[in-house]
Amino acid sequence: MSAPAPSTLAIVDAEPLPRQEEVLTDAALAFVAELHRQFTPRRNELLTRRGERRAEIARTSTLDFLPETAAVRADDSWKVAPAPAALNDRRVEITGPTDRKMTINALNSGAKVWLADFEDASAPTWENVVLGQLNLTDAYERRIDFTDPKSGKSYALKSADELATVVMRPRGWHLEERHLQLDGVSVPGALVDFGLYFFHNAQRLIDLGKGPYFYLPKTESHLEARLWNDIFVFAQDYVGIPQGTVRATVLIETITAAYEMEEILHELRDHAAGLNAGRWDYLFSIVKNFRDGGAKFVLPDRNAVTMTAPFMRAYTELLVRTCHKRGAHAIGGMAAFIPSRRDAEVNKVAFEKVKADKDREANDGFDGSWVAHPDLVPIALASFDAVLGEKPNQKDRLREDVSVAPGDLIAIDSLDASPTYDGLRNAVAVGIRYIEAWLRGLGAVAIFNLMEDAATAEISRSQIWQWINADVVFENGEHATADLARKVAAEELAAIREEIGEETFTAGKWQQAHDLLLQVSLDQDYADFLTLPAYEQLR
Repeated sequence: MSAPAPSTLAIVDAEPLPRQEEVLTDAALAFVAELHRQFTPRRNELLTRRGERRAEIARTSTLDFLPETAAVRADDSWKVAPAPAALNDRRVEITGPTDRKMTINALNSGAKVWLADFEDASAPTWENVVLGQLNLTDAYERRIDFTDPKSGKSYALKSADELATVVMRPRGWHLEERHLQLDGVSVPGALVDFGLYFFHNAQRLIDLGKGPYFYLPKTESHLEARLWNDIFVFAQDYVGIPQGTVRATVLIETITAAYEMEEILHELRDHAAGLNAGRWDYLFSIVKNFRDGGAKFVLPDRNAVTMTAPFMRAYTELLVRTCHKRGAHAIGGMAAFIPSRRDAEVNKVAFEKVKADKDREANDGFDGSWVAHPDLVPIALASFDAVLGEKPNQKDRLREDVSVAPGDLIAIDSLDASPTYDGLRNAVAVGIRYIEAWLRGLGAVAIFNLMEDAATAEISRSQIWQWINADVVFENGEHATADLARKVAAEELAAIREEIGEETFTAGKWQQAHDLLLQVSLDQDYADFLTLPAYEQLR
């Protein structure tokens, strides 16, 4: 008797979308279902391991390089696979969600790479998940031109040789996709995003002289990188493309991953393209993991923790050294400024800061860096052009002068700054504004002239939580308490209501955002990710 046919994926509780049948084909869904069967059990084990490691950090208040992988670090013979031509020059990368307008603008921006984001810059509504995939395929097929119905402005792609190379970022391992289920169990969002994109576009991208390239977010260990590597091997065999066609750049945006950079590259070595250094998620991870560690782990205002802070400098310099030792690209952090159309002086000051930041990265040995807005591309480009010249990267610069001890990465108290009352107000103001937009389906949000994504909300609510639980005293003499946070949040909500008017306020999700921010900031049980309770409210 033959074996029963495997169950198929079910689309659950989702309104039909225009052209969704082009994305959600039977063959594509069968591939995603097979990814789910093969790899979700290991993903679940690794999520459990995250909790166990967090408990160990709570007990010891320290981290170290792994003794069990010392041989990997000591072996100088291994390198990652050489970069494909389309990813060899990454001196400027632009980031953003995959809506239709952003897709065209990012590809046309003059950046070498576009991080096409299904993660922190995208609220995972069903519409964003499915239509974002459609927009990328339409772009590769050059059928994405459109006219904005509000402004009347037309958008069209430039010639193929002027377009950025796409590196797609799926969701992190912790998120589910509730609209796709197998036998009543939701498929991990990461497998949905990766699976649909890879299945539809891997061969198409090869035909264009590029390939299926990915950014891997929220990675916490080399074992999670091993899981991704096994997924890549399986996927390439499944669709019949050569092993090593996939390339992945890993975001080192968790404190635990910072201690396993070489091991992460080693696990992915046939598919590794580089590592990236972020800021807000990295700081959020420090608060999350060392929240029981006492006063020496209390961060000051987020804007006071720049990449020149000693413990952040240790992290970025170790990243450059690690990447170049192993032949991988080192990609720097985000310039999030959004130019003002009304205030030239604001722009002048901000552009000077962006230039200084990108000059520092280029001179430190990074091979490229991120910007959030097309107007910042020329600034970042100039900084890297000045150092690279005609060279595509500076991987030959080995930074053997860098020496980082385990304690350097968590020397939070080496920074001479303290939490402030204005820092609390800013965390509340930004948190409410971002969450409100996210609940309406927007993941990349302009707030106070900066492009913010979910990482901003995570560090904002984490700082409120940490300051209250550490009983911080601000410079004005006030103690950080739950009551103070509620008072500041109420004042901020009232100010927003007055600023935008009653009708707009009522039409938005402001009260809901206020309540959710306070929930994740004040609950004694610290939520691992803000987006988990937020996703329950995303409709």
